[in-house]
Amino acid sequence: MARIRVLAAASEVYPLVKTGGLADVAGALPKALAAEDVAVTTLVPGYPAVMQALPNAETALSLDDLFGGSARVLRGNAAALDVFVLDAPHLFARAGNPYMGPDGRDWNDNAFRFAAFAQVAARIAGGAMRGYQPDLVHAHDWQAGLVPAYLHYAGGSVPPSVITAHNLAFQGLFPREVLPALGLPPDAYSVDGVEYYGNVGYLKAGLQFADRITTVSPTYAQEITTPQDGMGLDGLLRRRASVLSGILNGIDVDVWNPATDTYIASNYDAEHLAARAANTAALQQRLGLDADPNALCIGVISRLTEQKGLDLLIDVLGHVLSTGAQLAMLGAGDGALERTFSGAAKANPGRIGVVIGYDEPLAHQIQAGASALLVPSRFEPCGLTQLCALRYGAVPVVARVGGLADTVIHANEMALAAGVATGIQFAPPAAEPLEHALAHTAELFRDRTAWSRMQANGMRADVSWRRPAHRYANLYRELAV
Repeated sequence: MARIRVLAAASEVYPLVKTGGLADVAGALPKALAAEDVAVTTLVPGYPAVMQALPNAETALSLDDLFGGSARVLRGNAAALDVFVLDAPHLFARAGNPYMGPDGRDWNDNAFRFAAFAQVAARIAGGAMRGYQPDLVHAHDWQAGLVPAYLHYAGGSVPPSVITAHNLAFQGLFPREVLPALGLPPDAYSVDGVEYYGNVGYLKAGLQFADRITTVSPTYAQEITTPQDGMGLDGLLRRRASVLSGILNGIDVDVWNPATDTYIASNYDAEHLAARAANTAALQQRLGLDADPNALCIGVISRLTEQKGLDLLIDVLGHVLSTGAQLAMLGAGDGALERTFSGAAKANPGRIGVVIGYDEPLAHQIQAGASALLVPSRFEPCGLTQLCALRYGAVPVVARVGGLADTVIHANEMALAAGVATGIQFAPPAAEPLEHALAHTAELFRDRTAWSRMQANGMRADVSWRRPAHRYANLYRELAV
């Protein structure tokens, strides 16, 4: 079987730069694909953190003028990843968040920053770099959405392309006035091109022109073809249903491994769950919660947004407290939600602990110490925190949407009797069903035999990239023939 060479284009790659799950996927999938005889080289923008991680990278391609300045493509290896880095200081040499400035607003030149990124990916795919010719291109999310469009309008012999939509809510929409500067022909601005409701749609462009479309769970792939969840792209996705598939994400099971995790107080596995109690005690101490080994400790690790359903948790906080449960929260996002949860922690010392921001060690400590992990999302393409929760024995309590529905086996009577349940699902994502789910969680937690069985089931589940990588490899081989 011939080796496949894939050029991936991702605007963030863990551990070089991360704002969300896209980085985790872009960082972990290439490693898993190596076992499938697929060699991935990932193009990533040259943000300061990325440049610092590759001090000895070699110049592989020079560009005299890339959207207003000179640039070069560096080639190197970092964190066991083969990478190309687009070193364009006028576009990417900015500290902080890759997409927005210190004021919390998107950079006003994002249209050109990520058009440049996509254009360079298309150039490399087209053979611009001596000694490197990929068999196909895999673009991730709207930031790389123009890659298939550039390949399409280049004409001639170009490699096939795949685009993965990690979250359809983020589409990369810009005014039509940017089109002349993008290097696309005028006729690209059409309903069968990059036009999207009077704007230029970067994700729409990718969905229109890629040879294959994937998203990150089978249920989400179905949901986005409906008006309710299609974010205005459902018609296009229904027309292209024959090339659309949902492939579940995995997690890096070396990074997320309670048996070896250096961030947690006590290592353990499914056969030694008793050792997990020390992590609960450490988490309670870290967040100022009452030292109670018998308390149901509900963990939340999330962006604090309406999509994630965290406003629903506010509506049922009184019920959570009435059951004697504790809440351990790590997250950031909407200012009003941040203030509400911080206020709740101050009003309920010992019962609610909240850290605003993101803290990688604390995320591991919550997974290792919480009894349950709550993910009440209104929609969720895949979700990674519930996969980590399964791995760590924090029983997931999730809305029955997207990848959450695909990865958690609900503890109904039959699943409990068969000994296969791994968590609790609820639907629809609303306050009353969430309250019922939390009541069910508290009831199951009191049955320590059933609870321990669910923990062990989750910890033995295969949440790695092994199966997803095999599916991606098969998809690549179908395209590369």
